[in-house]
Amino acid sequence: MRRRQMHMSRAAQDALLPALQQLRAELKAFTEFPAHVLEAAEAAKDALVLPDKDATHLPLFTIDPPTSKDLDQAMHLERRPGGGYRVHYAIADVAAFVKPGGPLDAEAHDRIETLYFPDLKVPLYPPSISEGPASLLPDQVVPALLWQHDLDAYGNVTESTVSRAKVRSLAKLDYAGVQQDIDAGTARESVALLREIGKLREAVEAARGGVSVNLPDQEVTLKDGSFGLTYVAPLPVEGWNEQISLMTGMAAARIMLDSGTGILRTQKEQTDQAEVRRVHDIAKLLGIDWKPGVLYAALVNSLDPTDRKHMAFLSEATAMLLKAEYTTFRDHHIPEHTSHAAIAAPYTYSTAPLRRLVDRYTGALCVAACAGEDPPSWVLDALYCLPCDMARGKGKVADRRAVDLVEAAVLKDRVDEIFGGTVINTDAEDGKPKEGTVHLAEPAVMGRITSGAELDLGTGVQARLMRADPLFPGRHKVLFRTA
Repeated sequence: MRRRQMHMSRAAQDALLPALQQLRAELKAFTEFPAHVLEAAEAAKDALVLPDKDATHLPLFTIDPPTSKDLDQAMHLERRPGGGYRVHYAIADVAAFVKPGGPLDAEAHDRIETLYFPDLKVPLYPPSISEGPASLLPDQVVPALLWQHDLDAYGNVTESTVSRAKVRSLAKLDYAGVQQDIDAGTARESVALLREIGKLREAVEAARGGVSVNLPDQEVTLKDGSFGLTYVAPLPVEGWNEQISLMTGMAAARIMLDSGTGILRTQKEQTDQAEVRRVHDIAKLLGIDWKPGVLYAALVNSLDPTDRKHMAFLSEATAMLLKAEYTTFRDHHIPEHTSHAAIAAPYTYSTAPLRRLVDRYTGALCVAACAGEDPPSWVLDALYCLPCDMARGKGKVADRRAVDLVEAAVLKDRVDEIFGGTVINTDAEDGKPKEGTVHLAEPAVMGRITSGAELDLGTGVQARLMRADPLFPGRHKVLFRTA
């Protein structure tokens, strides 16, 4: 699932700065790095040794938001003689800079992942590395893990390998520009093939029962003293780009399973029939036609994330998929469950090592396996601790609380106003039938609601806004009560 981005106008950023700073303080999310970590980063740059394999002839390109500098992935797409496709996918080789057990490694194990806030990000590694010699910025020779995927004419992967190589990206592209060039027919072939291959991979995903949800970005504005919250639909190219990453994550999982040592991102299917019925009820109450016999994946893939009712369903219906976990194994002791339900295949994180700790380890395991070598000792030493390390990540909490904060800002001048909404969740299963979640028709906000009587799922309610305070110290910055 693509992470939903939040963008803010400068005026909105300035107005919300105290609340955002308070949120970062509560999460202990520090933009600055200790002096000894910065010193280690400079030493790592000076000690860098590039791989012997030279792949600088590949005309790689990146696709990222225009302001991004920590570029994890670059690609080159081409047709294969006789039919099918070849995808070269370069991933930043962070392990070339991070000494196991050293200051950079210790700091990364403390931070776990890059945190994104509406006004800035808190990086996993110092920008002197992550936005410099480790990043796949254009016109610089850098170390990378270079994947080669061969696909048949239908988009099925026939072979995947990865090795260390020095690469050079030639172009830093952005999503809007790539979409415009592809639609206009002016994109060079390697870029234009992203649509062709992306659509084939989407069809392959649908056939195996995978679920893709590209929720719209949120745009926060401030005009004449009032906040606004609008939604911007993701571009098709963002989904095609995501398919290349998913393909690589599945290939990495298969390589680790075949080698007998690895760490997977696993997820079991929902078997609680009460929960299944609840999600079906949400769909019905939001006016979504979920016909008998239609699988959850097929329904989700048919919805339009820009439709507010569809978006509300997609945001709430993740209960159909149980919480994903990290599963480790070694010495060919393969676990019983290895699949990821939403992806409908074994899968691992492997394509964002500048922004996520675990990807550095999965990349190293795959490189060793493809070279016929034993797993690196530094990976084995950390392998069984990685699930606990990753569980300490604050990314999802930061995302959720940032959304809560912004929604509170949007509504802060409308306290005591009554809104029409629909109850899309209740806490009856937790013994709190008078508490739940309400989805407003306008603005598109989901908030906490309490009632003097028991709430019924799907009931239309008149919700009086009791609180909307971005600086409220508790969890529920937005609170409604039935009118």
